[in-house]
Amino acid sequence: MSQVQPIPPDMHTITPHLVCKGAADAIAFYIKAFGAVELVRLPGSDGRLMHAMIKIGDSPLMLFDEYPEQGCLGPLALKGSPVFLHLYVANVDETVAQAVEAGAKLTLPVADMFWGDRYGQLEDPFGHRWSVATHVSDVSVEEITAAASKGCPET
Repeated sequence: MSQVQPIPPDMHTITPHLVCKGAADAIAFYIKAFGAVELVRLPGSDGRLMHAMIKIGDSPLMLFDEYPEQGCLGPLALKGSPVFLHLYVANVDETVAQAVEAGAKLTLPVADMFWGDRYGQLEDPFGHRWSVATHVSDVSVEEITAAASKGCPET
């Protein structure tokens, strides 16, 4: 008999678990915006999704519908979220344009940043905030610190 692994195969130590008002619609959005692949969908007896899992790139993302009666509310009900999901992609400009076309709101236009990434920010239709980047330059900690102290927004 094989030994059960404490972290399941294809999972990471930390996996975001999002509460969404309309989790099924969120899955469709993430497929269209970020090329997500749906892995699991478990509807509850009332039709709400009690658990779902998608994969974006090499990373799993869990999500489920709001359950206000259990204190589970998404960012729309909470009037925002202080959390960003950071997504590295091969082409940030294309990915951000694709996400905006799918319904995301651009909150910070894509630009070259002093830390070596081409970077932008979005808010998805479910209130979750995303930072999206392509690494374009290896920059030392000293160079990043110097640029940050000047308030320099670009490389």
